[in-house]
Amino acid sequence: MLRAVKQFGTITRTASSGQATYNHYLPNKVQEIIERLSEEMGVNPDLVRAVAMVESRGNQGARSSAGAIGVMQLMPGTARGLGVNPYDLEQNIRGGSMYLKRQLDRYQGSIPLALAAYNAGPGAVDKHKGIPPYKETRLYITRVMDAMGRV
Repeated sequence: MLRAVKQFGTITRTASSGQATYNHYLPNKVQEIIERLSEEMGVNPDLVRAVAMVESRGNQGARSSAGAIGVMQLMPGTARGLGVNPYDLEQNIRGGSMYLKRQLDRYQGSIPLALAAYNAGPGAVDKHKGIPPYKETRLYITRVMDAMGRV
C-alpha cells in the first residue's frame, strides 16, 4: 500500500472547504532529477516539485487535452523552443525547470507571476499587468503554492 501511495499519491478534500489538499510523493527518479537540475539551474527544488505535483503528479505518461506532455506538462512548441524532447523524462523536467526559471527571471523572482506565466503564458501576464483574471490560472497558482508548502 505504501508503495502505491509513493508512486501515485493521493488528493483529499477537506470537509469544511472542499479545497483539495495534497498528500503526494513524487517517484524517486523524478525527485532525484529535480534535485540535480534545480541545483544546476539555480531554481528552488520545492517549487519545481510543486509544479510537477500539480501538473502531472509526477507522471511522465501524462498528456493534457491541450497537448501538454509529461511530468512538467510541456507544450510541444515550448519544448522545441527550449531544445528538449518532452517525451524524455529528464529532458521534460529540464525543459520545465528552464521555462520556470525564465519566468522567475522575467518577473523579478515573483513566484505567483512566474506560475501565472507558466500556466497561461507570459503574454497573458504582460497583457493584464499581473495575474490574469482566469479562474484556471488563479486556482493553479493556489494549488502550486499549497503544494510547495507541503513538499
